[in-house]
Amino acid sequence: MMEETTDNTGTISSQKNVAASGHNHHHRYKYISNYGVGRRFLFFASCFGFYALVAATYAWFVFPPHIGRTDHVSSSSLGCREDNEGSWSIGVFYGDSPFSLKSIETRNVWRNESGAWPVTNPVITCASFTSSGLPSNFLADPFLYVQGDTLYLFFETKSPITMQGDIGVAKSIDKGATWEPLGIALDEAWHLSFPFVFNYNGEIYMMPESNEIGQLNLYRAVNFPLSWKLEKVILKKPLVDSTIVHHEGIYWLIGSDHTGFGAKKNGQLEIWYSSSPLGTWKPHKKNPIYNGKRSIGARNGGRAFLYDGSLYRVGQDCGENYGKRIRVFKIEVLSKEEYREVEVPFSLEASRKGKTSWNGVRQHHFDVKQLSSGEFIGLVDGDRVTSGDLFHRVILGYASLAAAISVVILLGFLLGVVNCIVPSTWCMNYYAGKRTDALLNLETAGLFSEKLRRIGSRLNRVPPFLRGFVKPNSSMGKFTLGVIVILGLLLTCVGVRYIYGGSGAVEPYPFKGHLSQFTLATMTYDARLWNLKMYVKRYSRCPSVKEIVVIWNKGPPPDLSELDSAVPVRIRVQKQNSLNNRFEIDPLIKTRAVLELDDDIMMPCDDIEKGFRVWREHPERLVGFYPRFVDQTMTYSAEKFARSHKGYNMILTGAAFMDVRFAFDMYQSDKAKLGRVFVDEQFNCEDILLNFLYANASGSGKAVEYVRPSLVTIDTSKFSGVAISGNTNQHYRKRSKCLRRFSDLYGSLVDRRWEFGGRKDGWDL
Repeated sequence: MMEETTDNTGTISSQKNVAASGHNHHHRYKYISNYGVGRRFLFFASCFGFYALVAATYAWFVFPPHIGRTDHVSSSSLGCREDNEGSWSIGVFYGDSPFSLKSIETRNVWRNESGAWPVTNPVITCASFTSSGLPSNFLADPFLYVQGDTLYLFFETKSPITMQGDIGVAKSIDKGATWEPLGIALDEAWHLSFPFVFNYNGEIYMMPESNEIGQLNLYRAVNFPLSWKLEKVILKKPLVDSTIVHHEGIYWLIGSDHTGFGAKKNGQLEIWYSSSPLGTWKPHKKNPIYNGKRSIGARNGGRAFLYDGSLYRVGQDCGENYGKRIRVFKIEVLSKEEYREVEVPFSLEASRKGKTSWNGVRQHHFDVKQLSSGEFIGLVDGDRVTSGDLFHRVILGYASLAAAISVVILLGFLLGVVNCIVPSTWCMNYYAGKRTDALLNLETAGLFSEKLRRIGSRLNRVPPFLRGFVKPNSSMGKFTLGVIVILGLLLTCVGVRYIYGGSGAVEPYPFKGHLSQFTLATMTYDARLWNLKMYVKRYSRCPSVKEIVVIWNKGPPPDLSELDSAVPVRIRVQKQNSLNNRFEIDPLIKTRAVLELDDDIMMPCDDIEKGFRVWREHPERLVGFYPRFVDQTMTYSAEKFARSHKGYNMILTGAAFMDVRFAFDMYQSDKAKLGRVFVDEQFNCEDILLNFLYANASGSGKAVEYVRPSLVTIDTSKFSGVAISGNTNQHYRKRSKCLRRFSDLYGSLVDRRWEFGGRKDGWDL
């Protein structure tokens, strides 16, 4: 009994020791586990915090302040939002025939009393419609209706509230140069587009696309152009982009039904015929006329038109993406039994600016009419991005951010902060502490839980395996870790760029609902040719630049073939190397606005467009990007001095907009002769002289206007070593001397000061 008792006691004692040991081990494991969790939390928090800081800094430097692009819309912030269907707008073209049309820019339509002119395409945009109190994300599918000298334009407008298409209408009394938005002509509970408008028996009808409800509706104008009544359902088919043609006494309905079995979307076309546009419609014997590739132009791209005795159909090529380009087909045979057409050459002026041109990426709808003057007018919609661009960028953005997170986890593996991929509990034997020999016999290699345990165990061998290749304390290990950190930062910035950075399509800012263009002028010479090449390539792609004039002061000028430009470039070779050449009267300049911009200043196109927008509000002023303040000491100082005095009274013309006639005539006048002589003596200060002339001409009014450039603006003169301002002290002494001389000649600027932040747009802070 004693032996048994002792043995039992020993067993009990042993069990207590094991239990105590297990209890201590549990606490130790818990401590280590908590320590590991805390360490991992600090690691991930610091990594992601650092990456977020870099991403925010990157966004601050690179993205425009008003990335939503609604800042130019006066009455509503709802419209002109980025839309996954695109950013369609409408332009106007003129010519002697439908096949010789030129954009409105070639007509150089002027009204001198407004800085909004000359007019340029697009003539009507989402901003035009939104500013009238009718928020719109884009305008597309233009159809023209002519009443005498008044033009009515019907189009699809995408509502940012309902996210569906409505039919809008605008009016023009100047042959399409400008358009007055009238309102919404048709608004249904379903999506509407392609508003085919026509006249029949003295009534005006509209046949918009309404395939969403599976039928083709015909509306009659009750009070043209804003009031319409449903006349009848003319076809119980979900047709898209349908048009009616009256040919040889028969009415032909041409459209596409993409819902049929085997129908090729955007590659299918059908025809119906009737004795009246009101129906009844009978199908053509050859239906479907087409059912193939999306690039063949089967889907209608506008109204069929008659020219020189021949009938033409407009189609859209959707091969690369939806609405890529317009194609025109001559209909050779159209009968109840046969249909035959052949493509004819057709092209509209194409811009080389790509995404910065309103129709640089695609245009898919064309409507042409002959005016009473005999001239033809064509309306075209265009886009600077493709359908699905927003969705595509968001997917790429989040994929980049996910990759950046993976890089952080990899970094944790290599540093030993992260020791497992799957939770360790998944890898533990779930029978631990509970097994019996009977249960152990039941466990087999084929058990699903056992497979998971094995996979988890193998995965958790990955971190130590990777650490075997990278030693953090070695030079190679430090280099590898550095590359991984940089890779994560790059992926983060790429992700932010895709998600928040916009499509990259720089847009112009409308004024009074219209867009315009300006001439870009720069002065340079042979030693700065490398700079000029970069300058021309960059700024020729800005939306509102019409032409670049290079004022060549010295040395052999370059051949135009050396310059990569999206707009015409003209090199004006000067006889004398003089800074006064910058403001020489040039009758070949066709725009009212000129941007004088030094060839060593590189700034975003969006900054340029903002400056142009402000100048168009104040065309009588110098509008520029570099302010200066002149006080009673007549000492020339940098912008910091103006900031410290909270105001400015001068704008450097090395980056400034001006009225070409007003500014150049004033600079070359007899009154400015002594000033020009002094500029030649000092080989400096032509910009200061123009500021004094503007101040003198403005009387007590404001003479200059400031627009703040973004932080990514670069002055490349710091790298060239050939700038006249290379020696700052000497340069400032000369300019101080100019201030005193011009004050004696034209009056002082001391009594003038305009504060920063005086405008509502916030661009002058």
